[in-house]
Amino acid sequence: MRFLYPLLALSALATPAALAQSAPSESAALLLASAAPIASTEAAAEPVGAPVGLNRALAPATTTKVRLTPSDPDKPSFLPVPIAFYQQETGFAGGVAILPVWRFGSDTTVRKSNARLIAWISQKKQTTVQLTHTIFTKEEKFFLSGELSYYDLAFKYYGRGNDTDEDVYSNIQYPLWVFDQKVLAKVKPNLFVGLRYRLTDLGTVKLKEDGDDEATPGSYFTIPAEQRGGYTTSGVGPALLYDSRDNLLATYTGNFVDAHVLFAGKGLGSDYKFTRYMVDARHFNPMFGSNNTILALQFLGQYHTGDVPFREWGGMGATLGGSLYNNAYLMRGIYEGRYRDRQFTTAQAEIRQKLFWRIDGAVFGAVGQVAPNLDDYTVDGLRYAGGAGIRFRFNRRDRLNIRLDYGVGSGGNSGIIFAVGEAF
Repeated sequence: MRFLYPLLALSALATPAALAQSAPSESAALLLASAAPIASTEAAAEPVGAPVGLNRALAPATTTKVRLTPSDPDKPSFLPVPIAFYQQETGFAGGVAILPVWRFGSDTTVRKSNARLIAWISQKKQTTVQLTHTIFTKEEKFFLSGELSYYDLAFKYYGRGNDTDEDVYSNIQYPLWVFDQKVLAKVKPNLFVGLRYRLTDLGTVKLKEDGDDEATPGSYFTIPAEQRGGYTTSGVGPALLYDSRDNLLATYTGNFVDAHVLFAGKGLGSDYKFTRYMVDARHFNPMFGSNNTILALQFLGQYHTGDVPFREWGGMGATLGGSLYNNAYLMRGIYEGRYRDRQFTTAQAEIRQKLFWRIDGAVFGAVGQVAPNLDDYTVDGLRYAGGAGIRFRFNRRDRLNIRLDYGVGSGGNSGIIFAVGEAF
């Protein structure tokens, strides 16, 4: 699923023009309010009902400050930002996003924490409510990361495997609850160990008919009947994190390695017994001696043993991975979950270039493959994706970007992604 945020972008772009006015109009003030993380301005109060000339004479000498961010730069802003988008599966949709960034304590060596609450409803009565968080406590003694989300979405399901036909798919829809939480303790600078727990609750998987679509029911019926009726997975296991990134939202330098093993079983309330092994490794490095050009690299592998239900397979083209993929967008340009199977490996590279004002550019490329078993991987089976995009630095203080990417990929896919934050 590809999130689009044109209203948010328009609000951000309108802010500098609004700030240039000594007395913002009401519409400009509304735009400023929607662009809360950027700046603050002042407006003089005038008496109501007096002639225009008297208004200026009677205006108080003092001004009332309207702060759009807290005076303390380490305190978060909780003002909502409007979002809107359109896509084939949902029709028009709209909602709000709240994107606080803050630091615990006054020690500036402690990296800032962040959260994202995004909620929307669509013309076709589909909904998403997603709350994710990444938190460093005081002195970075603990690291907490996770998600609590509800999805009710429709999309094309192509079935299982690395060679699915782009003309053979079903339109399906299901509700999904996700709770995922990591609690890690620092054992040395940048290194954390602890536990991860993940719960998913899948409702009934429905076959959606669309008279304007050439979908067929075949892919839908490849899902076992007991899984189409809904199921629960619940798993827990050890987790390790090495994180030396200088900033979590738009990294200039550092490394990130997240590894965990998740054991799902009936003793934890899961309908299926399986084990997940996963590693997510990233590297960020300035090029040419400055932060104007950044090389970003990522490797992600997700591997399973046991009885894995279809929704828990690795998904190439996944943008709704949420906390499962540490909020990364994978194989941009390939449709959401276009290729799925028990084993999933992908790598991507991106060059991020400072251009002018608040505008940056990026080019990216990725390779990946899914298979039932690791020894089924082949060179011919590699799938590719790549593209380019622009960034708008919505919040300079915290490096919060609005991202517009266009990607193309294997399987006859292409698409636009308009989202908040870097892809990884």
